[in-house]
Amino acid sequence: MQPAGVQLEGVSKTYPNGHVAVRPLDLTATPGEFLVLVGPSGCGKSTLLRLIAGLETPSSGRIAIGGVDMTTSPAQERDLAMVFQSYALYPHMTVRDNLAYGLKVRGVNRGVTKERVARVADVLGITTLLDRRPAQLSGGERQRVALGRAMVREPKAFLFDEPLSNLDPSLRAHARAELRQLHQRLGATMIHVTHDQEEAMTLSGRIAVMRDGRIEQIAAPLEIYNAPVNTFVAQFIGAPAMNLLPAPLLGLNAPDGSVVGIRPHDVLLESSGTIEAAVEMVEPRGHDYLVHLRLAASNAPPLVASAPLPPIERRVFVQFPRERLHLFAPDGRRAPDP
Repeated sequence: MQPAGVQLEGVSKTYPNGHVAVRPLDLTATPGEFLVLVGPSGCGKSTLLRLIAGLETPSSGRIAIGGVDMTTSPAQERDLAMVFQSYALYPHMTVRDNLAYGLKVRGVNRGVTKERVARVADVLGITTLLDRRPAQLSGGERQRVALGRAMVREPKAFLFDEPLSNLDPSLRAHARAELRQLHQRLGATMIHVTHDQEEAMTLSGRIAVMRDGRIEQIAAPLEIYNAPVNTFVAQFIGAPAMNLLPAPLLGLNAPDGSVVGIRPHDVLLESSGTIEAAVEMVEPRGHDYLVHLRLAASNAPPLVASAPLPPIERRVFVQFPRERLHLFAPDGRRAPDP
């Protein structure tokens, strides 16, 4: 099956109680793209995925899959495979039967089903698990089986609704790498929902950052990281979050209410200078240290810097390289760099 693009035009979703989950928006996932929808809880990203899947009906707009209008088509006619957070495996079935079930109910030839199951099991490294039941599997193994059940269908596109959130941190990192490799191997269209910005940065070809039912910015991960369009994106993408400081504090000539953003790893700690700060807390992270600072200037917000070594003194001086600064207008939108 050739990967299909997914296109949304003016799509929105308002529930009968008046709650607006998705405001009118346009979104396109090109054939073979790995697109990640990211944002805080309640921003509308899972609702948007369910609209694409046909599990929700849009209040307005048009949804096309592979260039065909599917706005009112039921889920079973869209030829999309969805992987949920819960995996939703049948507990009484073996892994083999879980993988084959979707093909069986579609009346696919038994020989074709057997061949697809064997091929997918080999790709995912779960051949030795085929005769086990879900209760006998680890979280990572269940996740692979859920992926495999989607893969055997050879759908037009894959939809992932936070499928890694139930895994512990070390396994989640491994699963991210596996999912990325799987995408490269299959060349399939994948739309992935997560609230984890690190997951979004490492998985995607493009990220759509959502807030309050809207897409704030859609771009490649590094573009979003290096050129966020507003203060929300600036602080949501990146861990720890970007520092935001009043422009006058840095001696910049900017309109009243403007703020300057700087990433913690761009803040320089010095033994002398003009901007003094007190060290309030140091957090070791293994490869570096997070230094929590309080600037001497009155009413200055807290500041976080990352440093290869912890400061020796309780008072330091900070420098903000001009080329690393991001200027934001009073309304929060990005302004020309200072």
